[in-house]
Amino acid sequence: MRMDLVSLVPFVIIGALAGWLAGLLMKGHGFGIIGNVIVGIVGAFLGGFVFHYLGIHVASGMAGNLFTAFVGAVILLWLAKLLS
Repeated sequence: MRMDLVSLVPFVIIGALAGWLAGLLMKGHGFGIIGNVIVGIVGAFLGGFVFHYLGIHVASGMAGNLFTAFVGAVILLWLAKLLS
């Protein structure tokens, strides 16, 4: 899959928003823009894997991607908190 600037910008924005929201929920604050993007992007992959594994189909589009990334980011932060 080739990612150009037009598809990269929404990907980063969704990652940042999902990471920030997950940070608010799990710790009470965000992690800065770079940290939020990283948590959100890793969370998007994790959320996609978990939903696929459980056989759950999430709506596509920006809202579905944001929800998937948010759930994955929350799981990622919960696992990090559990292991620390």
